[in-house]
Amino acid sequence: MKHFWTFVLAIVISFIPGIIGGFFSPMTPGVNEWYNGLAQSVLTPNGWVFSIAWLILYTLLGWALYLVMRSGKTRQNKALAYALFIAQMGLNALWSYLFFGLHMIGGAMICIVALVGVAIWMAIAFKPISRGASYLVWPYIAWLVFATYLNGTILMLN
Repeated sequence: MKHFWTFVLAIVISFIPGIIGGFFSPMTPGVNEWYNGLAQSVLTPNGWVFSIAWLILYTLLGWALYLVMRSGKTRQNKALAYALFIAQMGLNALWSYLFFGLHMIGGAMICIVALVGVAIWMAIAFKPISRGASYLVWPYIAWLVFATYLNGTILMLN
């Protein structure tokens, strides 16, 4: 039962950026009009796709965190992995605030490039602790690369 609650905790922690970002999402009154008024890439998915993608990705991140937490490696070995997990969570939440909250498309672009870098570093740091955890992070990285493209396209077109 202890492992179940550890898993639940890891999942809840992984959703924190999404909860924070939700305050600045296109579904928020005022933000929707601004976002829909922007010139966007033809590859921009419908809004519901983002919701489903983030639900899956945050769950995968939580599962990855759980695998790191449950690993028999020492805390010293896990310190960098935990620090990078926290850093990417902060950058993820910051991106939503910069892009949707402050409408700082350029600042959000810088933030998401840093986020991609930290997420890759995190996947690399996870690998010696738990290969499975590392593999679970790569779909998130792929989505971040796509989101970087979308952010960059909006930056160039507006």
